[in-house]
Amino acid sequence: MNLLRLVTGWVSALLAATLLLAATPPGDWAQPAATLADQIASILGPGQATLVIRNLSSIENADVPSIRASIERNLKARGISLAGAESANIIRITLSENTRGRLWVAEIAQGNETRSTMVAAGASVARTGSIADYMTLRRERLPIANTDAPSGDPILSAFDSGNTLVVLHPDTIDLFAFAEGAWRHQKFVPLNETRRLSRDPRGIMIPTPDRTAFVAYTGQTECSGAYSPAAAPAAPPADGWTIHCHASDDPWPVTIPVNGQTSAATMENIRVTPVRAFFNAARNYFTGVVTPAAGVDLAPFYSFAEVARPSGTMAWLVNGIDSKVQIVDNGALKPVSGARDWGGDFAVLKSGCGSGAQVIASGSGEAAVDSLRAYELPAQEAVPASAPLTMNGTVTSLWPASDGKSLLAAVRLASRDYEVDRVTALCN
Repeated sequence: MNLLRLVTGWVSALLAATLLLAATPPGDWAQPAATLADQIASILGPGQATLVIRNLSSIENADVPSIRASIERNLKARGISLAGAESANIIRITLSENTRGRLWVAEIAQGNETRSTMVAAGASVARTGSIADYMTLRRERLPIANTDAPSGDPILSAFDSGNTLVVLHPDTIDLFAFAEGAWRHQKFVPLNETRRLSRDPRGIMIPTPDRTAFVAYTGQTECSGAYSPAAAPAAPPADGWTIHCHASDDPWPVTIPVNGQTSAATMENIRVTPVRAFFNAARNYFTGVVTPAAGVDLAPFYSFAEVARPSGTMAWLVNGIDSKVQIVDNGALKPVSGARDWGGDFAVLKSGCGSGAQVIASGSGEAAVDSLRAYELPAQEAVPASAPLTMNGTVTSLWPASDGKSLLAAVRLASRDYEVDRVTALCN
């Protein structure tokens, strides 16, 4: 009888242990949940808050409720009660990861102030359908034929106006019309750039939303262009463009205007931009001086983008000439981890996937051919959102297209010629 009771007890204990193991999510979530709750409580203090959690990691979505429950228990134990959307305090937690492991990032919004903290949550676990496959980048080469530009003349920027492709080179603006399956050269406008440029010239071209006007900058030259249909019905489309260039040391616009105007009758809708930066034409980078002021001292940089934060505010993403990527958020300059493999160029793509918009960054240039990859940016962590997209050569510049939903990339081929690729995203 005693033996029977002993065996029965063993079986019961084994069954209980099996059920407990089955109910325990893979990975040890208790420790990172407690540590993160400690850090949140030290920032927020006792009170009410709304908790929002999103998963951008390889953790199975079925495990997220258990993680949430653990975090909620730890927050309540530290005097933070969870309320509905009416609370003025919001805790946004992103379950992310990089090549080194899982990282849980918390953003704590109190009124107009947002602070962030993060904890390591163990090593990443490979799985089918990882964080790098919820969107796919695709590229399409713009077929440019019969160009009069010298072979190897860099393409600095370009945009498609519907009936004309406008391409910025260091010395000219070239106009193309689409015919017989390709963009064919019609005419060019000299920039009259006489001052010495860097060995690796750069430029930008910003069209109005309706793409009937633009401003362009390269070296120490500023150009403006406006389109009106040519008087003769059979005239080439390029004849409708009026382009004027002049010497200028004015700062370049480095963000897309938010002004809603679309008329080409005035250039104010593209001359008034949220952010401008002073460009050092002799050294091929921005000096770090921007207007309006950043509120912090910026080092010289190559790339600049405006990114939306989960709190609804806007932050500035800056890629310094020292290859360090930093973010200016709430008046503070913070390093971005997970961006070590980024090259000199990035831009924001409004894909509609994931959070709705991602940072597309070129590779570091160590490979034989370049690549582009999408990243989410929860707090200060760059999280891969796509697999790398292999390009035909080296990406020399990357900028948002005027449709707002794609990017254009200038690519230098092994032959030293250039092509322009349109990059779009497919949500998986």
